[in-house]
Amino acid sequence: MDGTPKPTLIASVQRALRLMEIVAAHPNGAPAKQISREAGLPLATTYHLLRTLGHEGYAMRLSDGAWVLGPQVESLHGQSRAQQLLARIRPTLVALRDELGVASYFGVHEDDQIRIIDVADGPRTPRVDTWVGFDDAAHATAIGKCILAQMDADTRREYLLQHPLVDLTPHTITEQRRLFHLLDASPHLSLDHEEYTLGTGCAAVPVTDATGSVLGALAISCRSAKLPKIEAEADRMKATAARIQRTLALTAT
Repeated sequence: MDGTPKPTLIASVQRALRLMEIVAAHPNGAPAKQISREAGLPLATTYHLLRTLGHEGYAMRLSDGAWVLGPQVESLHGQSRAQQLLARIRPTLVALRDELGVASYFGVHEDDQIRIIDVADGPRTPRVDTWVGFDDAAHATAIGKCILAQMDADTRREYLLQHPLVDLTPHTITEQRRLFHLLDASPHLSLDHEEYTLGTGCAAVPVTDATGSVLGALAISCRSAKLPKIEAEADRMKATAARIQRTLALTAT
């Protein structure tokens, strides 16, 4: 006899999920009576579950009485894709962290903002204290400069109009001409020499999907004294970036 304990299942949840599956199987929607028949449930129970799903946004009743999936389902789908991306990227970031002994980051330019998608850090590889958001300090961070380097000049200027070159440390570049020259001179490896936080250095390499629609960057942070060693091992970061690029392609399909 199998001694594995059986999970406790909530029948009403199972029924509601079954109704959503039935509704999804009918692209043009289905009336409650048909859904009830296919689910093998009493009509009163079906109405009660559909009204509950409708209230929460997971189902919607059309004017002709047919039920279709609600807008909340699409929201969940979008979040699910983001979580799938995280699940695939995180092991890659963790591997780079352990290989180089640094905190590793993946960020993208999305909705006119630079966002950190995931970070792999640890007790011996702490992440940067983000006392100023990366979006407001792109000019002072490796990950921000790496993404700016992938933009054309007009897009950069438009971005920096919204995010001025504020002075964060004595090493921060606050002159736009100097920043643009630096971005153009080294588009494949961006560095932060204590420009964001004193005592911390960062490096970043670009991550772009096959269509060029994703502007992203893989970055690391470490003690500033360790940065030259990391810079000498930039090929390892580029190989990791290539793996993330493949992940982006797989997730998009």
